[in-house]
Amino acid sequence: MKMQKTLLLAGIPAVQKNLYHRIQFSVGDPAAWIEFEKTDGKRQSFLVCRDIEMERARKKATVDAVYCPADFTPEAGLSGDRETATAQAVAECLNHKGITAVTSDRSLALIYLEALKNAGIEVHYSPEMGVMERRGKSEDELIALRQAQSITEKVMSMACQLVCHAKARKDGSLEVEGDSLTSESLRARIDHWLLDEGFSNPGSIIACGPQGADCHEYGKGPLRTEVPIIIDIFPCSKSTYYNGDCTRTAVHGKIPVHIEKAYDTAVKAKFAAMKVTRAGVTGEAVHQETIRVIHEQGYETGLPGKESAASRCAMVHGTGHGVGLEVHEPPLLDFKGPELIVGDVLTIEPGLYCPAWGGVRSEDMVEVRERDCESFNLLPDTLSW
Repeated sequence: MKMQKTLLLAGIPAVQKNLYHRIQFSVGDPAAWIEFEKTDGKRQSFLVCRDIEMERARKKATVDAVYCPADFTPEAGLSGDRETATAQAVAECLNHKGITAVTSDRSLALIYLEALKNAGIEVHYSPEMGVMERRGKSEDELIALRQAQSITEKVMSMACQLVCHAKARKDGSLEVEGDSLTSESLRARIDHWLLDEGFSNPGSIIACGPQGADCHEYGKGPLRTEVPIIIDIFPCSKSTYYNGDCTRTAVHGKIPVHIEKAYDTAVKAKFAAMKVTRAGVTGEAVHQETIRVIHEQGYETGLPGKESAASRCAMVHGTGHGVGLEVHEPPLLDFKGPELIVGDVLTIEPGLYCPAWGGVRSEDMVEVRERDCESFNLLPDTLSW
């Protein structure tokens, strides 16, 4: 991204990841980061945040100076609403410094845009700001992502083994120690396990049988024998804020031949996609390699039509996505996916879905390197655990 004279990021750092990535300081109240060029040509950055957070920000935030909204009170005074007051202070600060235009990212809220407009300050949009900086991961970020994926794999192993070693009742439903094993109960076990490891979890996908035909169906009700169960876990570390993301498919009891063939195809497609993943290759090229394998094995791709049969088996989504401070972030491994760069961290997750019986998916996380990619995963690709 070409450096602009004055840059602005604003929001709540705990949820606005571009802002957090830039300042490395998490707080649950509104804040704004401003970087501008001084008269001597040097860059200077500062943070505007709530007054009670200033001391902590001075110790932890990667900025040159820290202020609070009261330091830039407009003539009419500040609003009693914190977010409005922060936006007012940003506009007053820029006016005080004689800055008439700023460049911001895709996440700038209208409250800041309105305050800047009312102050006569132009706002320019940069589509790359906050994107490219986050794509090329630093060594510390790579360590955090490896740790998150390692924890994700451990809880995945626990979940898949629990399914495969459960007892089948006469009606085909599963139980563990006399209690029904359901999507909800397994999801709760995963959540509790992750809490003990210092991770939060938005809710794992545990989709049994035909529920798995919808690739993002969370799943509900009893888990059953001899059908595929998609388990997709994507927790976030409470200490580093980086995410894991892993999917496996488990089958209790006898594995039907058509399920085994579909899963074998998804795994083959995953490794074929990984083989072509490297810097300079586009996300679309990786996706096309996945599609090649899917088609060679006799399956379809793309969303079903209105007249599609229930027996249609297809991959209906892209091959993968970037992962970091958010579980879904650029780049996409899909049609029009951009050129990959060194340090991109991606998921590669082919799947096949059929309304008649459900779905299968296998997902690994990889780091893009100059000549190849490196997987962060050690778990086997098996349906029987």
